[in-house]
Amino acid sequence: MTLVDAAVDMTTALGAAPIPSPVLTASGCSAFGQELDPFIDLTAIGAVVTKSVQLRARSGRPTPRMAETPSGMLNSIGLQGPGIDGLLADDLPWLAERGARAFVSIAGTRVEDFAELAQRLRGVPGVLGLEVNISCPNVESRGEVFACDPVAASDVVAAVRAAADPAQPVYAKLSPDVTDIVSVARAVTEAGADGLSMINTLLGLVIDPDTMKPVLGGVTGGLSGPAIRPVALRCVWQVHQALPEVPILGMGGIRDGLDALQFVLAGASAVSVGTAVFNDPTAVARVHEELAAALAARGFGSLREAVGYAHR
Repeated sequence: MTLVDAAVDMTTALGAAPIPSPVLTASGCSAFGQELDPFIDLTAIGAVVTKSVQLRARSGRPTPRMAETPSGMLNSIGLQGPGIDGLLADDLPWLAERGARAFVSIAGTRVEDFAELAQRLRGVPGVLGLEVNISCPNVESRGEVFACDPVAASDVVAAVRAAADPAQPVYAKLSPDVTDIVSVARAVTEAGADGLSMINTLLGLVIDPDTMKPVLGGVTGGLSGPAIRPVALRCVWQVHQALPEVPILGMGGIRDGLDALQFVLAGASAVSVGTAVFNDPTAVARVHEELAAALAARGFGSLREAVGYAHR
């Protein structure tokens, strides 16, 4: 524990599950935690949010899959992963052996897929909770993006909440690519979500002026990084203003402690750091230290005091 941590109580919770730090990884950017293990103490961060897992292994979208953009990047990975069998056999035991908390991101193409994944993750050691990825833009069919429709989103969350371990908090991951994110947030909360993860990447496109064709093999991809931070903050602000009692895990372009502070002031009780780890694998731990220092400098004795402070 640092002197800054001693001055500021940085504990928070995901739903009813306490965590020692408000800073987590973001799904998809650190796989299942192994890549960050040489650089940070995985037990000290809030949780490792896993890459989204599906029922079966998935090869993902065609290459090229990534493209740099001003103040960000596009990715078109397409939910490549080992499937639930690989996660249960290899990745979750690895995290559990180290004492790291896993916040497992789940994805599917049908409501039944999500429910089966939640069922299979009941009581698994080290699994703190579930992040329900109903908003990934990197799928072939936009019809699979359940978060674009309040009814479809609530159907998925209700099924997951019914199938999941009651002790595991369920967070719905929302898309900014909607007209009214508050209506979706309200629908999934009423369906049983214990909290909200906001936001997923924005759907984007890059064209190569030399080839005069889309850069990404899948044509479109998810925009992340600092370019989306104002959009993410707006979404967190709007949802916290409308649903102040609903916990929010905020994300979108967080690079340092002051970026994280903005999300906390807007209403997030925890944050995820994603794209920043590509050029700084210590980013998650560093953001924790910088956020603690920023809170102390502004006279806060705890993180909880600052949550939603900008609304007051």
